[in-house]
Amino acid sequence: MPISPSVPTGFPSARDLVHLRQVIALSAVARAAGKHPFAAMVVDRDDRVVAEAGNNSLPPEGDPTQHAELAAVAKAARLLSSEALAGATLYTSAEPCCMCAGAIYWCNLGRVVYALSEQRLLALTGAHSENPTFSLPCREVLSRGQRVITVLGPALEDEAAAVHRGFWYP
Repeated sequence: MPISPSVPTGFPSARDLVHLRQVIALSAVARAAGKHPFAAMVVDRDDRVVAEAGNNSLPPEGDPTQHAELAAVAKAARLLSSEALAGATLYTSAEPCCMCAGAIYWCNLGRVVYALSEQRLLALTGAHSENPTFSLPCREVLSRGQRVITVLGPALEDEAAAVHRGFWYP
């Protein structure tokens, strides 16, 4: 029977907010490039950006599994040891979906800090066919694993939501 540790919550630090604003700016870059307005980055325990990614799931050339979080975590996993990943943080412009939460777990990341909640995202996207949002918080997915992953968020939701306004329903 798997252990189900609790997933701690709390308030992001001032440094966390700086990184969240960086990923929100990257999500605006993704939108300007015609992609879905999401971005993520992995920062190591020494506060160095290891990997960053925008969303590349927009059809027809995009891959629906290439959410920003998954792409950033996969790149970081190729660059850092499992131990280094345990001390790293994923910053993301929106709460990780269940697919991305699985990648976060399997790559051994120790922390997640996100801006826009899944519920707030759903309010912005509605039933849009390109973003069929799950009603499954990342904390719930991550709480089913055998190790604790710290999750902080939502934070800066209004700033993150601004990038989405007019994108899903012009």
